[in-house]
Amino acid sequence: MHIILIAPSFEAVAKINQQLARRGNLSSDGRPVFGMHVKDVVKLVLDIAPDSLIVPAHAWTPWFSVFGSMSGFDSIEECFEEQARNIYAIETGLSSDPAMNWRLSKLDRITLISNSDSHSPSRIGREANVFDCNMDYKEILDVIRTGDPRRFLYTIEFFPEEGKYHYDGHRNCGVVFDPKTSRENEFLCPKCGKRLTIGVMHRVDELADRPEGSRPDGKIPFKNMVPLDEIIADVLEKGVNTQTVTREYEKMIRALGPETGILLEKSEKEIRAYADPRVAEGILNVREGRVKVEPGYDGVYGKISIYDSKGQDSASLSQSAARQGELF
Repeated sequence: MHIILIAPSFEAVAKINQQLARRGNLSSDGRPVFGMHVKDVVKLVLDIAPDSLIVPAHAWTPWFSVFGSMSGFDSIEECFEEQARNIYAIETGLSSDPAMNWRLSKLDRITLISNSDSHSPSRIGREANVFDCNMDYKEILDVIRTGDPRRFLYTIEFFPEEGKYHYDGHRNCGVVFDPKTSRENEFLCPKCGKRLTIGVMHRVDELADRPEGSRPDGKIPFKNMVPLDEIIADVLEKGVNTQTVTREYEKMIRALGPETGILLEKSEKEIRAYADPRVAEGILNVREGRVKVEPGYDGVYGKISIYDSKGQDSASLSQSAARQGELF
């Protein structure tokens, strides 16, 4: 299972690394690998630095996650045993959003955080957490531990359908199923007969004890976002890495500032003043949830469409887009 360790100082990190180095390979494949129970990792880290935070990463993906269909558990307590009391947060991951997690009452005490990774520099911040507090380690730690909605304002999320494990499927055969269809096919691929990779939506359905659309009191809201270069590429019908997209992207950044501000904060008037009209309309469509989504499956990213083939606004709402519209 993948976990994130967040420590209060470089001195604490050095001590944690020193202890972990005795138990496994710190340099393996960019992710240290240890053949030990995850509860023992929690104890080791907290014994060294009690103000550390241990977070199960991408909690729902099929492999290497706390709730994964291929290797996971049915609860935090089942996984971490007596150390479950020291788990305060989980990552929703690209293929789930807070609304999906709200369906599990057993996660009511858990703070849902949303992080990007640094596989590609341009994707840093595509998912994020928005705080209204001092940029101080201990205060941020307290906000996450308590899930204080006065200081933790919202998370920024992918449309979960865009994540590469949202639906069930079999990549090699191009087969993608929703949970109901998978059950009807006894979880087998109709083309090759092998077992489907069971995705996040299916796993949430299995463990949920609340209906879709449930929102417990006090939960931190979220906003769905599509990266700016993807919006530009979609509405201009160009590749993300083309010069046309890069020029429009850089023009907007120079005029309006950072990407997140453009996508979530700038006024319609400001955006229309500096963006191609089609791009401006695309940004506003994403804000309002007017998108079409082909769900991802078995390692294949889903596809977001902001305009239909005739270049008109899409009137189709994905389920998560509809939820986002309630929370924006």
